[in-house]
Amino acid sequence: MQMKWWMTAAAVSLVGAIPAHAQSQQTAPTLLPVRANPADGRVLFTLPAADADGVSGRFLYATALRTGLGSADLRLDRGMLGGEQIIAFRRIGEKVAVTFENHRFRATGDTKVAEGGRTSFPFSIVAMLEVVDTGDRGPLVVDMTPFLTRDVIGIADTLNRGAPAGASPGGAGGGGGGGRGFRLAEGLSAVDTASVKAFPDNIEIDALQTYQTETPGREVERLSPEPRQTSFVVHHSFIRLPAPGYTARAFDIRSAAGGNQYYDYGTPLGAPVVQQVANRFRLEKTDPAAARSPVKKPIVFYIDRAAPEPIRTALMEGVNYWTRAFDAAGLVGAFRAELLPEDADPLDVRYNMVNWSNRLTRGWSYGGGIVDPRTGEIVKGNVVIGALRVRQDMIIFEGLVGTAGNGSGGPQDPVRASLDRIRQLGAHEVGHAIGIMHNFAASTQERASVMDYPGPRLKLTDGRIDLSDAYAPPGGKWDDFTVDWLYADPAPGIDPDAAARAKAKAAMASGMRFITDVDGRSADAASSWGSMWDDGADPVAHLRQTLAVRRVALTNFGPAVLRQDEPLSNLRRKFVPVWLLHRYAAEAAGKLIGGIDYSYAVAGDGQPPAIPVAADVQLAAIDAMLATLSADTLTVPAALVMPLSSATTARDDPQYTQEIFRTSGAAAFDPLVAADVAAQVTLGSLLAPARLARMVEQHRRDPSLPGLDTLFDRLEAAAIAPRQDAVGRRIAFRTVMSMARAGRDPMASPEVAAAIGDRLQRLATSFGQRGSGEDAAWRRHLATLLADDERLERELDKMPATPPVPPGMPIGETGWFGD
Repeated sequence: MQMKWWMTAAAVSLVGAIPAHAQSQQTAPTLLPVRANPADGRVLFTLPAADADGVSGRFLYATALRTGLGSADLRLDRGMLGGEQIIAFRRIGEKVAVTFENHRFRATGDTKVAEGGRTSFPFSIVAMLEVVDTGDRGPLVVDMTPFLTRDVIGIADTLNRGAPAGASPGGAGGGGGGGRGFRLAEGLSAVDTASVKAFPDNIEIDALQTYQTETPGREVERLSPEPRQTSFVVHHSFIRLPAPGYTARAFDIRSAAGGNQYYDYGTPLGAPVVQQVANRFRLEKTDPAAARSPVKKPIVFYIDRAAPEPIRTALMEGVNYWTRAFDAAGLVGAFRAELLPEDADPLDVRYNMVNWSNRLTRGWSYGGGIVDPRTGEIVKGNVVIGALRVRQDMIIFEGLVGTAGNGSGGPQDPVRASLDRIRQLGAHEVGHAIGIMHNFAASTQERASVMDYPGPRLKLTDGRIDLSDAYAPPGGKWDDFTVDWLYADPAPGIDPDAAARAKAKAAMASGMRFITDVDGRSADAASSWGSMWDDGADPVAHLRQTLAVRRVALTNFGPAVLRQDEPLSNLRRKFVPVWLLHRYAAEAAGKLIGGIDYSYAVAGDGQPPAIPVAADVQLAAIDAMLATLSADTLTVPAALVMPLSSATTARDDPQYTQEIFRTSGAAAFDPLVAADVAAQVTLGSLLAPARLARMVEQHRRDPSLPGLDTLFDRLEAAAIAPRQDAVGRRIAFRTVMSMARAGRDPMASPEVAAAIGDRLQRLATSFGQRGSGEDAAWRRHLATLLADDERLERELDKMPATPPVPPGMPIGETGWFGD
């Protein structure tokens, strides 16, 4: 009989009642003696004798999902990690308590000080286990089954959750749809005794868990074969605590390294109670005194074989980018990517993984890991890549340049550009898994980091869209600095934290920019440099370039963007990312308006103080944003309206329906909806209450900076006054309604609300002037609406009447440190 890989000497699976003589012949010890009995479905652990504190074993405990839900909205993905805990076993009478210890609160000091810190905050007993047997010298045999079948990941809560913020409306055909009343069905759940594997430093176990309800919700209904009884395979890992000798790296706000936060009530007076350490792998040179040295144990990430070719190879090539950064830091052979061995389990904690997860609709990719909560040491790196992301890239690029170049390798090849993007994505998510945060300012310094969200560089060459430089090989000088800061320790005798602080100061002094999620993710954020999906040092120039590419793409748009025999109705799907190509460039330009140039600084590092963006730059950004609201920009070419109305007999497909504009009934494409949606994208950023409040305050302190009167005058002239046709009137209507909504926003300052209210009253007066024709009727309607607060409020509450903006972030991801 062929021996399975987990039955080798290094990995012993104790399935059923193994004879004593067979057990004695095992050549490698395991973390704990384990016995899995298929006859009664129980898994038994033999715990060590209690220590001086009465603890019979303390381990790092982690969970993961072996099978997923396949939903982009309800995150229960194949390969996804749950949380990690320090787990301890303690006998209490006839039971053994399974305890999750609380290491977030502590007190450094003598025994009594430390005890005071530990006992001031709660711990959690999560199971009371039956003692099956007691050995002669004290070891306990306990039945782990009740613990292994509990809802450790919070699956029921996730299934019961509705659509997350930002999910596409139901009317658009997707998003949301969480159920109600899901609960763990104990009678339909069990430990998979055949899955149990024990190794010297870890134990791996699967459990089958079923969640039951009579109201599963739309999302589960379209994914599960029996939505009222939806099952998962949940994985448990018990891990030997990392050995002593790991050196934590003190967190530095300038470094882009994410970290663990804890509270230390034993710090000296004058020192902060809140402490943070950077997350990183343990990486040690064989020669600590050498500037360059091989390492004792390299970081190896494994690529999931579930990823098909050529994507699998592209992922490996992208992840291997980090090899160069570690080598530049003097850590020779410290990092590499490999294909997961055929017989390896991707959920085994010994394998750092890049998992491939399929979902019904496109969604996030993310990177993280299992981290020792006491020290911040990364024990396992873990990435989940959404499989539809590369296909979305193909849709975008085919919509821009057509399908004729597919697979050619040339400057207009959507396949080549999409694989370049997946290389960048693999490197980006592994960056999170080795401890690095986003840097959304890197795109303004010539692609300085793979940890930005990169917009494709779209060039016009001889009047044609050129994808040849859409994505550069991953990485740059910021990544080199971050790896060096996080992983390269100085020679013995030099304070490593002091050396790291010096590196951070030098990086900032050299002009490197760093803006992460808290200052870069929101469209109304104040940072002038932190934007997602932008490209280049000048956001205004980038917006103008993007609009030029968009014009060419719209001119060429038609059946040539489809593959042979692809339904003509798919034009509507590929039209959306082309029509909204400028959405992120507009957000980047918008951040200059009321924007502030600032950095993450510490006392004494010599960085310049924060300053508002210069007046001429803000005015240029306003004009560039307003250009996106012109009727010329937002009029769908007449030649496209009928082709975009092509019908289909195919069954409903959420991958398609959530990505298209609302129609005028069945297949009838509505060009005014397209104009309305694009206007919303710009107006939502331009009229964000936080931005308007900053403009008020900046103008108050420096009248040379544009205030709200300047913004509203230009907005009125560009988007409200020119109403020669229906497109112009739709843009004007959405502008007026967006202003009214911004003035009533709970976050609007009194000054902003007053300025908007005054401007709307003036518009109502001008709209009420006499006249004839369609525009006069339109003006009278708006004048009546603006003069009646209750009617206006009802109009603003009619959200279903507002055309929904299809999902954004076409190539987006979220990170472990940004969640």
